[in-house]
Parts: sequence; C-alpha cells; structure tokens
Amino acid sequence: MYSQEDALVLKAKELVYSNPTEAIKIADHLLNISHEPQEFAIANMLLAKSYMTKGDYKKAIIYAFDDQNQLEKVAIKTRIENNILKSTLLRKLYLDTQSIEYLNKASVLVSKVSSEKKLYEYHIFLEHINMLLDRLSVNEAIIKLKETELQFKNFLNENVDEKRAYHFVYAKAYNSLTKYDSAFVHIDKTFELLNASNKINLYEKALIYKESGLLFLKNKEFKKSKETLFIALQIAEVLDNPFLLKEINRDLAISYLASNQKNEHKVYYEKFLFLNNSVEEIEQGAVNTYYNIISSQEESQLESYNQKYTKYLYLSIAIALFIIIVGVLILLKSESRKKRNREIINYLEVSRNIFTKVKPTISAKKQTSKRLVIPEETEQNIILKLKRFEKSLKFLNKDMSLALLAGQFETNTKYLSEIINKNYNDNFNTFINKLRVNYIIEKLKNDTNYINYKISFLADESGFSSHSNFTIVFKGIVGMSPATFIKLLVKEREEIMKNEDTK
Repeated sequence: MYSQEDALVLKAKELVYSNPTEAIKIADHLLNISHEPQEFAIANMLLAKSYMTKGDYKKAIIYAFDDQNQLEKVAIKTRIENNILKSTLLRKLYLDTQSIEYLNKASVLVSKVSSEKKLYEYHIFLEHINMLLDRLSVNEAIIKLKETELQFKNFLNENVDEKRAYHFVYAKAYNSLTKYDSAFVHIDKTFELLNASNKINLYEKALIYKESGLLFLKNKEFKKSKETLFIALQIAEVLDNPFLLKEINRDLAISYLASNQKNEHKVYYEKFLFLNNSVEEIEQGAVNTYYNIISSQEESQLESYNQKYTKYLYLSIAIALFIIIVGVLILLKSESRKKRNREIINYLEVSRNIFTKVKPTISAKKQTSKRLVIPEETEQNIILKLKRFEKSLKFLNKDMSLALLAGQFETNTKYLSEIINKNYNDNFNTFINKLRVNYIIEKLKNDTNYINYKISFLADESGFSSHSNFTIVFKGIVGMSPATFIKLLVKEREEIMKNEDTK
C-alpha cells in the first residue's frame, strides 16, 4: 500500500516534464520531510530533473551532485538514474570528459542489476548518441544507431516512449546530414508515437516541434516551418526554458529572413541575441557551481579522513598520502587543461588536415556508385584550382557561392560540388565556412590586436554576413563560442609568458 510520500513522488514524476514549477514545490516538500538516504536521493533527483527542464542548470547541478545521492544505502537503480542525469547535465555544459565518466559509472552499476537492465542500457546508449549528435559526429551516430538496432528491437517494440526517443535521434541525425526524406520519415513516426502516448511531456514535445520546424526550414517550406516553430515556442514559454527559447527564436528569425520578412526577422533576432547572452551566463554559472561542488566534496572527504586518524600512529602516513593524491590530481588537471588549450591553439593545423586527410565514411562508400562520372583530367584540374583557392583570400567574399566559384573555375556546379564532397567530405557551405574559421583563428593566433576586436568585426573580417551566423558556425566547427575561444587563447599566452619569466 502506497504511503502519502509515495503518492507525492509519483505526482512529482508526472509533472517534471510538463509542469516543472509544480514538481519543484512537491519535491521541496519531500526533501524537507525525508529521513532516509533513499528518500533524500529521490527528492534531489526530482528537483534536478525539474530545474533541468526549466533550463536552470546551476540548481540542477546542485541537487544532482548532492553527496547523499550515491550513498551505499541508496537503491542501485536510483544511483544509476542519478549518474545518467549527471552525464546529461555535463554534456549540455560541454564537459564531455566528465560526462563520459558518469556514464561509465552508470554502466558499472547496470551490470549489477537484473530487472529493467535493458531500460538502463538503452538510456546509456541514447545518451552516447546525443553526445555524438551535439558534437556534430553525425556519421558516427548513424553507424552506432544501425549497429545496435537489433540489440534493442524487442525492447523498443514494447516501450512506446523509448521508441519515440529512438526515432527522434534518427530524425536529428538525418536532418544534420541534409537527408530530408529520411528525416521526415522518422519525425513523422516520432509525432505518431507522441500522439499515442498517455504521458504528458511538454519538454520532449517542444524539442520535437523545434526539430520539425528546423527540418521544414532547411527544406525551404517556410510557412510550415513558422507554424511548427510557433507551437514549439508556446510550449517553451510555458516551461520558461531559456535554452529552448533561444534556439526557437533563432530558427524563427532565420525563417523570416528567408521569407524576406525583415521586420519580423528583426524582432526574433533581437530576442535570440538577448537569450543567447542569458544562456552563456547560465552555462558559466553552472560550470563554476559544478567545480565548486566537486572541490568541496573532495575537501570534505579528505577532512573526514584526517580526523579519523588524528589520534593514531598512521597520521603521518595519511597526511603523506593526502599530499600525494592532491598533488597528482592537481598535476593531472593542470596537464589536462594545458592539453586542451594546446588543442585549441593548434586547431588551425588540425582543421587544415580535415580537407586532405578525411577518411571516407561508411555512408560515403555506400554512395560511391551514385557519384557523377567526371573525367579524370577535369577532376585534377578542379582540385588544383581548389588548392589555389584555399591559399587565396577569395573565400572571404561575402557573395561567394557555389555558382560563383564554378564560374571562376570555368566548370559547372554539379562537378564542383561533387569534387568538394568527394575530396573534402563536406558540402560547399561547410567547405567555405571552415576556410573562413581557419582564417580568423590564424589571425587571432598571430596578430595580438585581433583578440581585442569585437566579435562583429571578426565576423565581417572572415566573410560572414552577421555576428550571429559567425558565432553559430564557429561554435559548430570549433566546439565553443568565439568569445570562449579568445579567453582560452589569452590564458594560454599568459601561461607561456609566465613560464618564460620563471626560467
């Protein structure tokens, strides 16, 4: 027989993704009346999920990383869910290494359970896929989806909600690859399963409508795009999630611009810029909170350890171990941070290799038979012209297009597009955007004046039509915003100067 507390837990679980504000009120009450570690862990997880739904990642981090969530007295399934939740939060904050660490912890715990094992394995698998999609490793995500399709076939047929999530990630992947027919097939299945579900999940619903609106936008169905995005916007406003609102307003602004409705475009573009600033502040606050919590937990553990052995002969050994452990952790963190900074500073060299050393993907191999047959002499001539084009600055021309470049090369657009796709594994727009991003990174690295320029100047200098377009493309290619990249570059230079002074 269920107690009053059990009934409140069930009610809060129903409201987490549909009415997170009400779910927070119930979970707060549960936290206040909790006495056992399991009760605290459940209340903390409900609060963390609710705040994540609202886009308040700072508070979500606080409750997800509470010490009591991983105590031995907490049910193993609750600890599995908590680790997956931590992984999701850290993925959204671009802390990939830490995200994978908690996903691995969840996997270890899953190996110890017998019931609902497939469910937790599927959630871990889905989190891996979402990370690949977020980091634009789309082909790898598709391969992983296909490889594991048989593994979860029976499970998905028995679980409507999980099957819907499966089709949704497929739709996102194909949308990113501009395979719109396949994307529409999966988004239609997603909507079909959404309508068949008895659960109310406004957060997932907003994501699905947002992705559908983006798909219509890319397919140049601007009317349907705006209609679908408006539905997503209404849902996101109910949830008051700034991350969702930012992305939806951005897509609406692009849709209106494509429809030549400049006044409407200006309205939504200004909303996007405002929300983008808010989102960056939230992300930074959440990351700082995470590191503060982890540091505090480590200090608490070490303090407890020292107190336990204060009156014993092994005090000196404990202190020595403590110093060694802390020293190793600091060294590892320092080396990891330096390695990351070096990778950022050396990005230009790495990205150049993308154009010449990209290995064909499985999907590319499968489509080899469908490529245009281009005379070898013609192909080699165009490749030579592309190499000269890379070394020139013509790609900074804002009017640069496939048709314009084909005209300059004295060839047709189909030949040029096919050769770029074949030799660089990119479409024309990605090819040009990478050249532009590489150009501005080179400037930032070699000319100290550039780090003091405004982002809008950098955007114009590198050939982008707008500040927002530059930021979106830069973040998509490099994995961080231009402002964050510049901060890391400045920090790296300061460390180099500091090291030189100490020599």
